[in-house]
Amino acid sequence: MGEILDLIDMRVVLIAFSFIVIIFIVLVMTLWSKLNKLRKTYMAMLNGESSLNVEDALIELQEKAEALNQRTDSTQQQIAEVVQQLKKMKSHIGIHRYNAFAEGGSDLSFSVAILDEELDGVVLTGIHNRDETYVYAKPITQGQSSYTLSPEEKEAIHRGAHKK
Repeated sequence: MGEILDLIDMRVVLIAFSFIVIIFIVLVMTLWSKLNKLRKTYMAMLNGESSLNVEDALIELQEKAEALNQRTDSTQQQIAEVVQQLKKMKSHIGIHRYNAFAEGGSDLSFSVAILDEELDGVVLTGIHNRDETYVYAKPITQGQSSYTLSPEEKEAIHRGAHKK
């Protein structure tokens, strides 16, 4: 009787192992099929058989990046040129109005300083009296002039120099 039980137990074990092997074979075949499908898709993508060719796409991206780098360099150079031009623009203006003659009238005389960032430019002065107005221009280099500056002209230069 022990032999029969051993024989039955052996048959059950053999059937169970056979069933497990069949399940594994089906599983391996399913995974093999999916792997082949994935491999075909991968190869098609790399070789350009599909709508996307990775090599061509990478080359195109590299060319676009190089073009963008060149444009960036060009734009940075243009910006540097504009900044240099802005420094030379006479955009700092100082105005000082005053009464040139204490005997009467009002603040009709003026000094106007037109300067760049380096305090180069010109100062214009208009001296107004009852009958006429005289206008003088003096060149300014680094906030100074080769001509004698009046206190009013110095004030106009000072006001123009401190405009931001």
